[in-house]
Amino acid sequence: MDLTAPAGQGIKRALVVDDERDLAAVVADYLRREGFATAIAYDGPQAVDEARRFDPSLVILDLGLPGLDGIEVCRAIRAFSDCYIIMLTARADEAGKLSGLALGADDYVTKPFSPRELVARVRVLQRRPRVLQTARAALTVGELRIDLAARAVELAGRPVELTRTEFDILALLAACPGMAVSRETILRSLWGGTEWVGGSHTADVHIANLRRKLGPAGRHHIRTVHGVGYRLGPVS
Repeated sequence: MDLTAPAGQGIKRALVVDDERDLAAVVADYLRREGFATAIAYDGPQAVDEARRFDPSLVILDLGLPGLDGIEVCRAIRAFSDCYIIMLTARADEAGKLSGLALGADDYVTKPFSPRELVARVRVLQRRPRVLQTARAALTVGELRIDLAARAVELAGRPVELTRTEFDILALLAACPGMAVSRETILRSLWGGTEWVGGSHTADVHIANLRRKLGPAGRHHIRTVHGVGYRLGPVS
């Protein structure tokens, strides 16, 4: 852990998580100029420990980390903190972005990036009302409520028991209600890369299970976008 703070300024706390040490140092330096005390972590487990100890209001989080990847770190931090999270990744694919947003990340920047651009994103986040950030602990579409921290789902106040994979797919769709998400994006977000066992039909199987567990109105919750994939529509 590397902890630094600007002298003579009101202290805000930022945790920078990246295994590229030079990049982490540059990002931390820019944030110090913005009035943040900064801590640096270089792997996933250290990031979770530092987030608990340092209690940051902002986390800059790389997706490609050793130990635990950024998605798992984001999931862990969201269980105890409502801090702002900006994810960094060298992967520009839609799946990585949607996975992070589904778990409660606030923004997403693709490497390579300008530190000035990152600081501009931080300033925008800081202007958001904190109540909106707290609400990101849960996603709600109509009567469907998805508690990201507890990994629990309720429909009209009734608990819905889902497997880990089913929950992750539903959270992914709920992060962007009304937006079509391809089968390939769903699978990449769950297992990474471009190869998976069973082909894109695997996504259809999980969706069918989700619809069944959501009950008679399941097809109204998760709608098929022919030739593309699925979207989460309004509950009716």
